[in-house]
This record gives sequence, structure tokens and C-alpha cells, in this order.
Amino acid sequence: MDPKTRNVVALVTIIALVAVSWWLFWPLDTKITQGLDIKGGVQVILTAKPIGNIPLTEDAMSRTEAILTERVNGLGVSEASVQRQGSDSLLVQLPGIKNSAEALKALGSTGRLDFVDLRSIDTSENLTYGVKVPAGSYDASSVVVAGSNVKSAGVTVDTQTNQPAVSLEFDKAGASKWGAYTTANVRQYIVILLDNVVQSVAQIREPITDGSTQISGSFTAEEAKRLAAVLQAGALPVELTPSSTQIVGPTLGGESLRQGLLAGLIGLGLVALFMLAYYRGFGILSWLSLGMYVSLLFGVVALLSRLGAYALTLPGIAGLVLTVGLAADSSILIFERFKEEVRMGKTYRTAAKSGTRHAIGTSVDADLVTFVSALALFVFAIGPVKGFALTLMLGIVCDLTVAILFTRTVVVLLAENVIPKAPQLFGLKGGDGDA
Repeated sequence: MDPKTRNVVALVTIIALVAVSWWLFWPLDTKITQGLDIKGGVQVILTAKPIGNIPLTEDAMSRTEAILTERVNGLGVSEASVQRQGSDSLLVQLPGIKNSAEALKALGSTGRLDFVDLRSIDTSENLTYGVKVPAGSYDASSVVVAGSNVKSAGVTVDTQTNQPAVSLEFDKAGASKWGAYTTANVRQYIVILLDNVVQSVAQIREPITDGSTQISGSFTAEEAKRLAAVLQAGALPVELTPSSTQIVGPTLGGESLRQGLLAGLIGLGLVALFMLAYYRGFGILSWLSLGMYVSLLFGVVALLSRLGAYALTLPGIAGLVLTVGLAADSSILIFERFKEEVRMGKTYRTAAKSGTRHAIGTSVDADLVTFVSALALFVFAIGPVKGFALTLMLGIVCDLTVAILFTRTVVVLLAENVIPKAPQLFGLKGGDGDA
């Protein structure tokens, strides 16, 4: 491929990438997921304690983290996260959550589900929804099926009462037990308990042999969703207690977002003014480069948001502001190296080709050091610092993409005809316009 064709391909590629980026991220408020500190929500640190004489092992904590992740996903919370903190704690962030009490109940619930024959429960309590059955009121032999037999759980609607309900599907062993019990106990009552709290007291109207059943009670849609999430994920191997709970209001988050974006715009404006004052014609080129860089970065962020892998946080905004400076540095390296080679007596065309090539190499070396530092932060840090590190890494990749495909290409094209005719417009003195 000859140089002119290669330059055309580079420009067409970067323009296409920018167009796709705009399609991905516009409008910003709906295409980019916002994190807890911007959108508001609940942040809680849960401390694990062993159940009975079972020790608190690494395997138990890993299993707990996986179960909590499945539970928060079941709650339908966008960009919820569960992260380990130390050997016995987990940090859970639930952006945009409305009912914090229900969410915390779902997270902290051990999740032991028992289907027990009403006749086997020894208590004076009136067994209705929400009543806690005292420990020891029934023994293990009275449990018909348990939560370990649940294959899947989901929210549905009770067709008789038109109220929220939870549908269950048992595994093979559970279906066999449930079918045998319901066949032998028609018109008897079964009590469904979650962590010893009554969820439903139902009369068996007919044998159920297809391995499925339904829990219907007096719970709301949110409570049904919580119950389904707990049952779907399974029982926790440890007991969890909230050691720290923080509720972030959306008003505070929105104000922080506005201030962060304002700081970014001011920084971008000051950089743009400096580039125009110092580099003149090249300053306008740097504006285009910065515009393309910001477009690409927002496009990548929006794509990751759509895939559920990114949420914009205040540290992430700090990363965005910082990478604007990195993008400007790349343009400065290209412009300065080009001007230096012109001062060495090279023609504009030769200086553009060799100068931009060396400048790109220097940018790659410098950005690689920053990228490795950001990668270390992303791997070893926790919480919002990860967002800062990820944004910084994405910014470096977008910066190099624009520098290689756009800034270098345009400088080479300008050196063909435009710069030789008006070198003063680009802050140049001397140089030969011939090849």
C-alpha cells in the first residue's frame, strides 16, 4: 500500500470510529452507566462469621462472594458490585437501589429454606407470613424438601389472588420427595420457612409430581424478588452482619457529577487555549485531535457500560480529566519533534515523516509506563480506585489510536502543500518546501 493510500485509509478509519463512538455514547446520561457515588444507592460492608463449629475458610468466603453476586444480580440492580475486603469482609455497592431495607435483608439472609409439615412444628405461635419460628420447633427429619433441592426460582403472579409469588423448580431428588409427600398428604398444610421465618402456609390441594411449586404469601413485588434471588443463589455458608452501611443520595451524586464535569470542561478549555496560543495552526489541529480522543473514550466507556463492565464514578471522572493532559502531550510531542527536524535543515515532508514517527515511538514508551502503573492499580486496588485505573488505561489506548491514525497523518498531509506555503502560520521559520 503506497503512503497516500495508507493516509486515506487511516483518516477514513478514525472518522468511522468517531462516528460509531457518537452513536454509542449519545445521549450521555442514558448510554453511560453511573456508579454509586453519582447515581446514589447503598454501600454496605458485610462481616462474615462462621456458622456453628464450621471454620471460616477461604473456600467459604469465595462461595459467599459468588452467592452475594448472584443475589444482587437477581435483585435487578444495575452495576451492583461485590468485592472482598480483607479475610472476613465483603464490600457491596448497590447503585440506584430504592428499597435499601429489602436489599440488605436479601444480602444478609443465610438462605436456609425448609418445607415443613405443619403438624411437625411445635410452637404456640400463629404461623402467618413474617412470623419467626423459635429455634428447635422442628427437627431435620420433619423437612420435606430443603433449599438445596431448589434448581431454579423466579418471580411470578398467583393466578388465584393476583398477588406476587415465587415459582420454584426442584432438582430430581427434590421433585421425587415433593411428589411423594404431596400425593400422601392432600388437604394437609405445609409451612415454607426461610431462615426460620414463615414465608407461606399452604394447603396441598392435589399431588404435585412435575417437580415445581409456588410460594404465595402476603409479600410485595420487591419481597418476592428478594426471596427469589435468595433461593436462586442458595444458602450462605457463613453468617453475615452489616458492619458499615452508607446511603448515598442522588442529589449529592448529581451535584458531584456536575462539578466533576465542569472541572473537566474547564481543563479542556484551558488546554485548548494554550495550544492555540503557542502552536497556532497546529493548535487547531490539536483541538480536532482532542475532540476525536474524547469521542473515542466516551464511545468505549459507553460500550463497556452496555456490556455491564463499567460504571462512571467520581474517580473515573478524575481519570478522564487526567487523560486529557496525556492526549495533549502526544500532540505536543509530534509538533515539537517536527519543528525540531525542520530546524535541523530537513524538508517539511521529510521532517513530517521522520519526526512524527519518532514522536509516536516516544509517546508509546511514555504511555506504556503509565499504562503499567494503572494496570497495577486495577489489579490490586479495590472499590472506586479500580474505576480510575480503568479509565486511565482506556484513555491511553484512545490517545495512541488518535495520535497514530489522525494527528500524525494530518501533519504528514499538511507538510505536502499547506505548511510550505505558510510556515509562519504553524510557528515555523526556515525549512524547504521541496521533497
